[in-house]
Amino acid sequence: MDNALYVGLSRQMTLRRQLDIVANNIANANTTGFKTEDLMVRTEQAKPAKTLDGASPVKFVLDDRVARDFTQGAMTKTGGDFDLAIEGTGFFHVQTAAGDRYTRDGRFTTNPEGQLVTQEGAQVLDDGGGPLLIDPALGPVSIGKDGTVSQGAVRVGRLAVVRPDDLASMAKDGDNLYRNTANTTLQAAPDARVHQGMLESSNVQPVIEITKLIEIQRAYEGVAKMMDNTAELSRSAVERLGKLN
Repeated sequence: MDNALYVGLSRQMTLRRQLDIVANNIANANTTGFKTEDLMVRTEQAKPAKTLDGASPVKFVLDDRVARDFTQGAMTKTGGDFDLAIEGTGFFHVQTAAGDRYTRDGRFTTNPEGQLVTQEGAQVLDDGGGPLLIDPALGPVSIGKDGTVSQGAVRVGRLAVVRPDDLASMAKDGDNLYRNTANTTLQAAPDARVHQGMLESSNVQPVIEITKLIEIQRAYEGVAKMMDNTAELSRSAVERLGKLN
């Protein structure tokens, strides 16, 4: 009976983790460029508690990893000169105090030095690895589908839009940023297209996520009921054994 309680507890722990992830998805339903996440679980075999005629080995449920859905989010027109959306697989390359980071959040602006930066102040890099400098004296900014930044007849630079060999290597790093966990250099994403005056919406589907919340709650309650019943059976067995003695 202890084995059943341990297995139930392991499942409750993964359900709690899954609940946190789904709640975070719902909270970011309106976050620019946010990608929905889901929990991946696995089973692990372990030696059972001492028992007669029990299953061996016992299989526990464990939190394996978080999977991220990088499918395209809907694009919303804003008209802002520095609002940019990527169509296709790719990330803007930015430089933070912690090093190279990547984002799909194209809500850019300029700092007092004229550098193109994120909302948090990270430098948006060009395809040569340097900052993009915007001079208001040169006139309005135009950004082409290939990421080329121009002001009138002056070519300012070209946005670095890159992609990894494996999207699973992109780990969340806060502030809607990702870091590359692979020991490889991200390559240019020639098939990606940059749209000026637009932003990519989150790809979270709130109705689906709310449905998941209900399913998780019911699963948690079901496991809890099973554990209560198992504990009651154990208590009853101990009481009967006591009376026999």
